[in-house]
Amino acid sequence: MDLITITNPRSPLSEAFRTLRTNLSFYSLESPLRSLVVTSPVMGEGKSSTVANLAVTMAQSGRKTVLVDCDLRRPSLHTLFNLKAEPGFTDAILHNSEPLLQETAVKNLLVLTSGTKPPNPADILGTPQVDQLIARLQEKADIILFDAPPVNAVTDAAVLGAKVDGVLLVLSAGKTRREHAERAKEILEKAHVKIIGATLTNAPIDSSMEAYYS
Repeated sequence: MDLITITNPRSPLSEAFRTLRTNLSFYSLESPLRSLVVTSPVMGEGKSSTVANLAVTMAQSGRKTVLVDCDLRRPSLHTLFNLKAEPGFTDAILHNSEPLLQETAVKNLLVLTSGTKPPNPADILGTPQVDQLIARLQEKADIILFDAPPVNAVTDAAVLGAKVDGVLLVLSAGKTRREHAERAKEILEKAHVKIIGATLTNAPIDSSMEAYYS
């Protein structure tokens, strides 16, 4: 995983994340997105790097952004941003305490890491305390982005997705199987989760775009 929007902000990949940011900003002008879960059908499709780079571009645009690691089984955002994993999300929920938001090298971007690994992540995500935490975070930020586990593996993303404005599905070109994507869509719809859309990772770069940015 790489924070390409920080290491190479003028690259075509960074521009692609800015385009995604713009598309999400125009999703609903009357009721802008304030909370969004980013997930994928299965593992290895780039959801964590996608949500991290999206958070960076949103913060760079001047929006106060909070990035929350809710992949409580395989957390990775603390490693990506070189932060402490604990205390974090689960500690704030279990102890009903103020969430510890850690600063990053990016202005306007705060990260709430996963925290202590719980034995029952889905049960924690379904509690009223999570709704209260989201409400508290919304007082501090313009947009909250959540990294959630793959939809087809566990119920976490569907449970959390029902509490936010919508879910963005990350699909990997040449890797995501059609039946896996359809299954993820079906699971989310059964849970009455609003699917904002899908974004594609691992797609080949258009040679004309590459020439322009070089």
